[in-house]
Amino acid sequence: MSFRSAGFRPAVLGSAVALVFALSATALMAQDAQPKTSAPAAASTAAKPAAAASTAAAPAAASAPEATAAVKPGDATAGQAKAAVCGACHGLDGNSSDPQYPKLAGQSEQYIVHQLTSFKAGTRQNPIMLGMATPLSEQDMHDIGAYFSSKTPLPGVADQALVAHGEELFRQGDPKRDIPACMACHSIDGRGNPGAMYPELTSQHAQYIQATLKAWHDGASWGKDAHSQIMPSIAQKLNADDIAALASYVEGLHSAENQPPAASP
Repeated sequence: MSFRSAGFRPAVLGSAVALVFALSATALMAQDAQPKTSAPAAASTAAKPAAAASTAAAPAAASAPEATAAVKPGDATAGQAKAAVCGACHGLDGNSSDPQYPKLAGQSEQYIVHQLTSFKAGTRQNPIMLGMATPLSEQDMHDIGAYFSSKTPLPGVADQALVAHGEELFRQGDPKRDIPACMACHSIDGRGNPGAMYPELTSQHAQYIQATLKAWHDGASWGKDAHSQIMPSIAQKLNADDIAALASYVEGLHSAENQPPAASP
């Protein structure tokens, strides 16, 4: 049996052309379909980071601390309850009966807040006051300060043998030794300067003043800032007699506001 080559060639060529056309059509269909299938995939991929970012942002926003409430000026009424524990050493009205503990009555709110903050931070070191100040919020400190500032310090008595020297240092200082007058910062009657956080000295216990000046003289400090370095630099120029005289004079110092009422004729 034989086949005619002329009749076989057209059939083979026709099949080949059909196959090529089919393959080409398949390739074109695949190319047309590729963007349609890959685009959603890309969009899906892009959406995942966005969703992840959104998911990550939500917990971050939820965990971000709420804005701290603004601290209000101290409330003396609220401060009275908060200051009850202070009364054990400083007296319920801020007039301590034990002269080793300072009187807080009449002390400015700003100064009390500053000292409590220093105790809490450890820049002014005192184990007892660290424990007392640590749980206090800034608002607590302001309330306690407002309470004590509303009280009047009870007058003390100076040793008359020391008054002259103490008064000279308090009012004039000693220029030869570069010692400034105490009243330059603490005012002429010892009421202090609340704005500059210079404390009231009026009627303060001589024992407390003497111990504090001696500590500064010996190198103690209540912080590294410039304000905290003022008194140590001055106290180091004082001798023991200066410190004793100043401490006694301050205890007997009474401001005009704290003077007892005049007796009726």
